[in-house]
Amino acid sequence: MTEKIVAPYGTWKSPITADLIVAESIGLGQIARDGADIYWSEMRPQEKGRYVVVRRTADGQIADVNPAPFNARTRVHEYGGGAYTVDDGTLYFTNFADQRLYRQQPGGAPEALTPEGIDIRLADCVMDRRRNRLIGVREDHRAAGQEAVNTIAALDLTSGGAGQVLVSGSDFFASPRLSPDGTQLVWQSWNHPNMPWDGCELWLAPVLADGALGTARLVAGGLEESIFQPLWSPDGTLYFVSDRSGWWNLYRLSGEEVEAVTQLEAEFGLPQWIFGQSTYGFAGPDRIVCTYTQDGLCYLAAIDTQSLAFTPLDSPFTAIGGLRTGAGDVVFVGGSPIREAEIVRLDLATGAFVTLRRSGGTVPDTRYISPARPLAFPTEDGQTAYAFYYPPHNADFVAPADDKPPLLVISHGGPTGFSDSVLKLPIQFWTSRGIAVLDVNYGGSTGYGRAYRMRLNDRWGIVDVDDCCNGAAFLAAQGLADGKRLIIRGGSAGGYTTLAALTFRKVFSAGASYYGISDLGALAAETHKFESRYLDNLVGPYPAAKAIYEDRSPICHAEQLACPVIFFQGLEDKVVLPNQAERMVAALRHNEVAVAYVPFTGEQHGFRQAANIKRALEAELYFYGRVLNFQPADSIEPVEIENL
Repeated sequence: MTEKIVAPYGTWKSPITADLIVAESIGLGQIARDGADIYWSEMRPQEKGRYVVVRRTADGQIADVNPAPFNARTRVHEYGGGAYTVDDGTLYFTNFADQRLYRQQPGGAPEALTPEGIDIRLADCVMDRRRNRLIGVREDHRAAGQEAVNTIAALDLTSGGAGQVLVSGSDFFASPRLSPDGTQLVWQSWNHPNMPWDGCELWLAPVLADGALGTARLVAGGLEESIFQPLWSPDGTLYFVSDRSGWWNLYRLSGEEVEAVTQLEAEFGLPQWIFGQSTYGFAGPDRIVCTYTQDGLCYLAAIDTQSLAFTPLDSPFTAIGGLRTGAGDVVFVGGSPIREAEIVRLDLATGAFVTLRRSGGTVPDTRYISPARPLAFPTEDGQTAYAFYYPPHNADFVAPADDKPPLLVISHGGPTGFSDSVLKLPIQFWTSRGIAVLDVNYGGSTGYGRAYRMRLNDRWGIVDVDDCCNGAAFLAAQGLADGKRLIIRGGSAGGYTTLAALTFRKVFSAGASYYGISDLGALAAETHKFESRYLDNLVGPYPAAKAIYEDRSPICHAEQLACPVIFFQGLEDKVVLPNQAERMVAALRHNEVAVAYVPFTGEQHGFRQAANIKRALEAELYFYGRVLNFQPADSIEPVEIENL
């Protein structure tokens, strides 16, 4: 056995390079079923972030469907999702560049169905075969200078056009779903200032002979009840997920009454940042297959729809999403602490799992992998917060006995979101170089019940910051991290938590903000419709609570931020505008604080191009090495650091 090399933390040479990550990794997204064929979407950094719909036929043949340069990605709610649907081999998808809906028949080229030159966007569409139309969520941006108008609309597949509005009057809509016989339509709706995870409504209406809808009735939901994934069973029973019990559980409509299908302290739902999410489906007339989350880990189960017997299914996966069922199988995106995300098919008769597509090209060498370890730690007000801890690990290196590792704390985006336990090479990039990682599910994260999710209400910039700081201090107190080399990083809302922690606390020695928020007031005034009132619940109504916004905005207190920070920003970002980063950089430059700024032309909210992902990861490592005085083993193009 080769003796390990003794070297300081942060200086270890690793085979998990930025080149490896971007060369072989893809993002796996929406799954769809069409007869015996299985479809999924792939985000390919090597193709500048293009989204490709991929089909796997019953005989195992895999091929791309939409040709380059078509990019199957919708901008409804800006975050998109539900960008395509398939019916009898015909693909219907929204193309990112022009946001038009296209039809692509088997063996044919994409043909536009919606008009050119008008900004009407569609998402989350379902086929209405009886009337030869698609029904979906429409977002109309034609009124310049005004808020977009969201509706449920039908698009005639013979004539195309802008579509016919079926449901209007609410600020937002999602999940239009037709009953199996085509006679009923169900959908979700909600209004400002709520987000769908705060509270939304589930409506049901008959579909009339002319295709219009009859009188709608409210099935479930309200201002403080969140509904997720309405779905019809094969026999026409309406199922859905609700958090009325304090946890997202499964329910169904029985006559005029709502009946609980599950009653667990577990989450069968997800925050609806994107369309088309799925946690359950019907594998036959009497069986549901579902995934649920407890303590941050995902599980599989089967439910008998007659007896409601709940049977856990053995699974090696601890993160499961996008679940779609067939007659005797289920397909999902799965991962675990030792497996990257995969498209997986489970044969329900044999219990066998088969990988259809990996997000990474080759299986990583486990000798360089640090698996996620669930961690609970004490935080403010006697509360408990949660995280996944990754200790440094590399088969070739060991640190000197008296050395303690730098710790990189990750604050996830959302902030209503979560971090999972899936093997992620960008995290292993750090751990294999001798840097510990703590991926925090701070108060406000999903996966731990409604009460935990609501902890952030009125306290964004306080609870999340406290939890990230307390997690770092917890590990440092146990000797698992160097208390003088604590780092925090995050993207979007996580970038805000990062900047707030660096500004209002003295725990961290450096940080990295990816398209992060520095000015809460500007975010409330400038962001897109979907999130334009998000902060009403997280901070307070704007501008009535302007003083609170200023009190919690790092840009208003930049003189308190005294440690080095690097900023990464997409210049085409419509969610968090570039001025959020640029103003903060200018303030730190003026205050003579070490600062670096790396902007990317052509990137939106979240980086999708391989060259930019590589540059950001390496630049971040270079920055930490310079400001924390360690020398990475990698050869990296330098980053200009002002005031160093």
